[in-house]
Amino acid sequence: LDKYIVGQHDAKRAVAIALRNRWRRQQLEPELRDEIAPKNIIMIGPTGVGKTEIAWRLAALAHSPFLKVEASKFTEVGYVGRDVESMIRDLVELAKNMVQQEAIETVKVRAAEQAEERLLDLLLPPSPSQASEGQAALDELGQQHYQKTREKFRQYLHEGKLDDRFVELEVEARNFPMIEVISGSGMEDMDINIKDMLGNMFPKQSKRRKAKVPEALKILTQEESQKLIDMDNVAQEAVERVEQSGIIFLDEIDKIAGREGAAGPDVSREGVQRDLLPIVEGSTVNTKSGMVKTDHILFIAAGAFHVSKPSDLIPEMQGRFPIRVELQALEKSDFVRILSEPQNALLKQYKALLETEDIELTFESDAIDEVATIAERVNQQTENIGARRLYTILERLVDDISFNAPDMTEKQVVIDRAYVQDRLNEIVQSQDLSHYIL
Repeated sequence: LDKYIVGQHDAKRAVAIALRNRWRRQQLEPELRDEIAPKNIIMIGPTGVGKTEIAWRLAALAHSPFLKVEASKFTEVGYVGRDVESMIRDLVELAKNMVQQEAIETVKVRAAEQAEERLLDLLLPPSPSQASEGQAALDELGQQHYQKTREKFRQYLHEGKLDDRFVELEVEARNFPMIEVISGSGMEDMDINIKDMLGNMFPKQSKRRKAKVPEALKILTQEESQKLIDMDNVAQEAVERVEQSGIIFLDEIDKIAGREGAAGPDVSREGVQRDLLPIVEGSTVNTKSGMVKTDHILFIAAGAFHVSKPSDLIPEMQGRFPIRVELQALEKSDFVRILSEPQNALLKQYKALLETEDIELTFESDAIDEVATIAERVNQQTENIGARRLYTILERLVDDISFNAPDMTEKQVVIDRAYVQDRLNEIVQSQDLSHYIL
């Protein structure tokens, strides 16, 4: 996590322990393993300090199914909102895609071989053994000649000599009847079932399509991969992975934290918490791939908590998030590190983008210091949006270079403090930043 996220040691430590405990739990005996519940986490901190990034990077490092949902989504339609169980169904679909891609990787060599054979069948006339009954079967010499021709075409295919040739192949037509289901609380399953039912009622239709050889080979490889994969095993593995290693990031949890007994929208907020509670505590959700238990899914909640505080959540919800970590607001020193240190640092991104135009972009250390100073100042005087402020400043800074890059004769561009101050002169000198874009 340190390779991608600057600072926030407490938050990174908390999620690291949670992930390690998940691994430790897997090593235990089944009887005790089922008793150990994940220690869910609430991250408290302003926007742009790395809450989402920490959770997302954690899931990427652990290869866990990961879903980010906004708790406020469940209050958009008055007291009904969106069905909270839909996030489990979405997580299962993500896990299915993950497992399917992994399965495709394991069969890709065999699928490529079978697709190549099918493509050669399209490029060449039928072999003597496939000749129709009305044609006389060719002798052994004819068979050998056909095989030589086929191998020659295979060599041409590998050398790219057939890339401009078109072939005609049959692909599955994806014309489903358009039926709209009014979506509301608990309606997602109905939508899924209707699609499945219609898919079984109407036979699969195919259509003929012309494509160049490379594209045709790609289409045929995908078709062969699907044939080699057992989708029942994929669905079963996806459910297992969600139950044992799924991570759900509940953003804006503070938006549904309302004081008990308050009137108005707070009633709706508390209702959403009570709907979320069974999912977080552990329940069984019906999905397209089967029943999913949520007992061991790790929930990471996050919110700024400017107006409310974690103690404003209902007691049952508080009990299900025993770990609270506070993320610190970013300072100038943090901005300097964010610009240059992480593997995906912003300056590295800009340099790589402009390298595609053969332009070598160099940021002097005094320029980085000046950008960090301006970012901190703008955050203090306007709205504190954390590291996201760096995006707006850098875009303004390299705007001319990006626009004129194709026509520039000078391929080496050095950005120093003077260049930064010149480009952002109005902002640097202004005492009131409220009316500036940054």
